[in-house]
Amino acid sequence: MAKRVLTTESGAPVADNQNSATAGVGGPILLQDQHLLEKLARFNRERIPERVVHARGSGAYGYFEVTDDVTGFTRADFLSEVGKRTETFIRFSTVADSLGGADAVRDPRGFALKFYTDEGNYDLVGNNTPVFFIKDPIKFPDFIHSQKRDPFTGRQEPDNVWDFWAHAPEATHQITWLMGDRGIPASYRHMNGYGSHTYQWTNAAGEAFFVKYHFKTNQGVRSLSADQAAELVGKDANSHQTDLLQAIERGVNPSWTLHVQVMPAADAVDYRFNPFDLTKVWPHSDYPLQRVGRLVLDRNPDNVFAEVEQAAFSPNNFVPGIGPSPDKMLQGRLFAYADAHRYRLGVNHTQLPVNAPRTAVVDNYGRDGVHATRNGSRHDKNYEPNSYAGPAQTDAALAAPLAVHGWTGTHEAPAHAKDDDFFQAGELFRLMSEDEKGRLVANIAGGLSQVTRDDVIEKNLAHFHAADADYGKRVEEAVRALRED
Repeated sequence: MAKRVLTTESGAPVADNQNSATAGVGGPILLQDQHLLEKLARFNRERIPERVVHARGSGAYGYFEVTDDVTGFTRADFLSEVGKRTETFIRFSTVADSLGGADAVRDPRGFALKFYTDEGNYDLVGNNTPVFFIKDPIKFPDFIHSQKRDPFTGRQEPDNVWDFWAHAPEATHQITWLMGDRGIPASYRHMNGYGSHTYQWTNAAGEAFFVKYHFKTNQGVRSLSADQAAELVGKDANSHQTDLLQAIERGVNPSWTLHVQVMPAADAVDYRFNPFDLTKVWPHSDYPLQRVGRLVLDRNPDNVFAEVEQAAFSPNNFVPGIGPSPDKMLQGRLFAYADAHRYRLGVNHTQLPVNAPRTAVVDNYGRDGVHATRNGSRHDKNYEPNSYAGPAQTDAALAAPLAVHGWTGTHEAPAHAKDDDFFQAGELFRLMSEDEKGRLVANIAGGLSQVTRDDVIEKNLAHFHAADADYGKRVEEAVRALRED
């Protein structure tokens, strides 16, 4: 086999990769050493800005296989027949911490899935919880600032975390999830995933349905206590990455079964909860889970930076038969996610291998920009319409239109019969066993008792009292006991 030759970025052979060029033996380095300058300059630019949220992540390739007929609800081609398989890429992540954070921490987990369909890429961006802390995207930057490192102390501050939650009663439901037993997954393989948002499906007849996605882990749900997590972080801060990598390398391919809840569009108007509120769930007694298929992960990325850090998921990447709902948080993310990738990776990030469609042909009039690999030729025009046989619109909408009415303005969401911020949090608490309730209360009190302002503590206690009298009483007593120690 011929010996491979080391070259510069321009392809010129490198004569010496061990010694820099100097002015004589032991003299200063010469500016003319192009190989040295190129190596150092490239090294300085190896890292891109980390994600503001979901910075710490792991990923894997796999496939999604349809197991049940859902063509009565959607005309999406990748869901069109039982047995059909579609290649996928998934990225799991923590939300609040930085790229150097630990895996086994109490934090929601991102569950972002890319389907490389024949009709283009479909991105489903969710979490391992079915709800979230807020319901309006205008509050998202403030929420994240409250959870991130304080500008002065450089660490996450309980005063900031709980002060924001004190002014966001709608967060009570998600706090109950986060501080409960599922707040620290044992691994990425042992947690469920949810689309969290409400989406729209449209069938071939043009009928519209609203759906929620539920990926149920086939490994079983396993979680860590706070003490177990602290011990694991001390042993291996990359525990979840290690587990996922090694499982797939051993051929133990993790899988999830996808179910959906389906709501006819007409039901949304007078449903007892606002069906587009990200802080609410749809009770399964109202809309039972319907099985769709299974997700299997069977291949690790060859390069974490190229394929995990540069993976870009945008909830506005829809395919025919799937579209958005009036969910305000989803509406905000339709812009924010794609814009974050344009900042981090450049306007041509969709041309990177991990983000590029596998079978669908990309044919549009986007040109130029940093790292452009698809600029056309002298025969291609960069405008439309044209007389040169360029790509043209289909006139076929991806999803059914949404009816709108009323005056423009900064409106609160319309109230439904049971639209309050505490009912579902109380329902979740009452579903728990006594042991689960005890651990939930201890986790909440452990953080809330560190807050220095009494008024912030009282506002948060009021939220737990409103959710359930026993819930509030237990948290209040636990906080008092810890503050008196």
